[in-house]
Amino acid sequence: MPFTLHPTLARDTVEVTRLPLCRALLMNDRRFPWLILVPEREAVREIHQLSPADRTALVEEIARASEALERLFQPDKLNVGALGNIVPQLHVHVVARSAGDPAWPGPVWGSGPAAPYAERELAEIRAKLAAALARTG
Repeated sequence: MPFTLHPTLARDTVEVTRLPLCRALLMNDRRFPWLILVPEREAVREIHQLSPADRTALVEEIARASEALERLFQPDKLNVGALGNIVPQLHVHVVARSAGDPAWPGPVWGSGPAAPYAERELAEIRAKLAAALARTG
């Protein structure tokens, strides 16, 4: 069965690159540098449903995304989470957080409406993230 990205993720993100296991997506919200990793496995909702090899790959790709965000944005903290309460398809949020960002110190979820990137800004950040993800790992 071919992989299909959940419609909510397709609506709220833009693809940055494809890693060996995951699609690396950028949340279209300029308030937070925010990657979402989606394992390209159909009908997987939980991490434990991945094969052992895929679980290992997922952890490595989370580390890769974390390193890329850290290098580019020098955050005070990286938030990593797989909630899935609204979007059941397995996906992992990797968010670079800084003291004083609009949601600090609380979670990014429910912290107000997204502030989408301008077209040029979006192209620039996607290119930087793709390059950083290619160098990491």
